[in-house]
Amino acid sequence: MLRAGVGAAVRLAAPGWGSPGAAARGKRGYASGQDSLKQTPLYDFHRHHGGKMVAFAGWSLPVQYTHSHLESHLHTRQHCSLFDVSHMLQTKVFGRDRIKFIESLVVGDIAELKPNQGTLSLFTNERGGIMDDLIVTSTSDQHLYVVSNAGCRDKDFALMKNKVKEMKAAGCDVDLEVSDNALLALQGPAMARVLQAGVSDNLAKLPFMTSAVMSVFGVPGCRVTRCGYTGEDGVEISVPTSRAVELAELLLKDSTVWLAGLAARDSLRLEAGLCLYGNDIDESTTPVEASLIWTLGKRRRAAMDFPGASIILAQIKEKPKRKRVGLTSSGPPIRQHMPILSPEGKAIGEVTSGCPSPCLQKNIAMGYVESDYSKLSTALTVEVRKKSCPALVTKMPFVATHYYTVK
Repeated sequence: MLRAGVGAAVRLAAPGWGSPGAAARGKRGYASGQDSLKQTPLYDFHRHHGGKMVAFAGWSLPVQYTHSHLESHLHTRQHCSLFDVSHMLQTKVFGRDRIKFIESLVVGDIAELKPNQGTLSLFTNERGGIMDDLIVTSTSDQHLYVVSNAGCRDKDFALMKNKVKEMKAAGCDVDLEVSDNALLALQGPAMARVLQAGVSDNLAKLPFMTSAVMSVFGVPGCRVTRCGYTGEDGVEISVPTSRAVELAELLLKDSTVWLAGLAARDSLRLEAGLCLYGNDIDESTTPVEASLIWTLGKRRRAAMDFPGASIILAQIKEKPKRKRVGLTSSGPPIRQHMPILSPEGKAIGEVTSGCPSPCLQKNIAMGYVESDYSKLSTALTVEVRKKSCPALVTKMPFVATHYYTVK
């Protein structure tokens, strides 16, 4: 799902940021004077801390702060960084038919989730295409907590709202609510130490893809989910809008925590082999082509009761014509849309994401190739400015992930 450099040290309080006026300016809506870009509740906070604001999925977000992209990326891998991901769509699904509702739209087995356990899943269409990727958590508070991508916000909300209307007309009990909370992602190996100082819950008992509501540094009613988009141990904290800046400032009191923006977020997720919707997956790609078969619930596959099931399951059986692969190379960076060629020079696919890896100090990329060329260690070339550069099909993640599991 979604997200150069980072700002660390400016931690002075700004008058008014915690006031109702500041919270109102941060509400999701179109901000005056910002070229119709929406602002998160932390917009003024980002500007104060040196954030370089750019347009992303209709929002004004920091691409980096005062440190370089490289410094920010490596700091996240070695220590801890704080990202504002409040542009993501957060929804809650209520009612006794909430599982039936969500399973009518996604490929995952949501019914099997334990209380406060979550999973990555996919909205699919009847052609088997991926409409979005999302995280669904089955909370102990008798609702589903869903986080999906900002770029698909309108599409996702319309999809869910229309399904609610349809099911209600059929007599089902289901309701949908959009959360106005901000969303902060604290990512990196120091996360647990930093956050544990501000919560009474034992984070050692909160493994990857589980969630709990708790008070965080005195801010009550925060939903803390152990997940993230960097490959590191991390959490996403859904926090009431009026307290979002306060919580961000409290987290920054630990000098280990730096602010990080979109640029570091993108290179971190690519090293972790994670897809960016709109680049690496979209409505023209299926879970099989995207190497995301693991998101399909076993029970759901047997029942064939998710959108596009017949097409997706046929691809599993027959092998798709193309497949998402990882690539590494030296030389000039590999970028999106560059053609991927066979050793004989035949066009066999296209790069969907690529960048120099700060950790590996070589180029990494992902893209789609004809399935016959998808085997690991297959030698290919990528056309970079009309020159053929050697590339190797490489296992993902490119950099080992460090998701926390209870031992």
